[in-house]
Amino acid sequence: MQIHDVKKNSANKTSVRIGRGGKRGKTSGAGMKGQKARAGTSGRSAMRDIIKKIPKLRGQGVNGNKNKSIIVNHFPVNLSLINEKFDNGEKVSSETLFEKGIIKRTKGKLPWVKILGNGDISKKVEIEGLKISGTAKEKIEKAGGKITE
Repeated sequence: MQIHDVKKNSANKTSVRIGRGGKRGKTSGAGMKGQKARAGTSGRSAMRDIIKKIPKLRGQGVNGNKNKSIIVNHFPVNLSLINEKFDNGEKVSSETLFEKGIIKRTKGKLPWVKILGNGDISKKVEIEGLKISGTAKEKIEKAGGKITE
């Protein structure tokens, strides 16, 4: 008997199971070796490291905070508009701004309002319960108005 006469006993041999699932053959698109070629691995995204480095982004999740109800946007109102619409001695609050048609309700609620210092004011008005910028505060007090929080 010679070596070339020896036959393989293929009856006892099973084929190697590789690339199961999918239609991509051998490695099924997973490449060769390494962590990403193993089953059940996704690895850690680099975005997680970036978020952990910047404190103001923490707690927002990977895709940012989608809860719009906790984000407060103030509706800007300039002093020039208050000077036009209000008379001497009148109170300026979110309710009076709504009555004069300067602001509108959103989802049944009055929005947060911030008074900005664009324009001049010559009337004595009383600002009540509104956020106010530094320049607007100076101009209102110079005109003789009051600011109550």
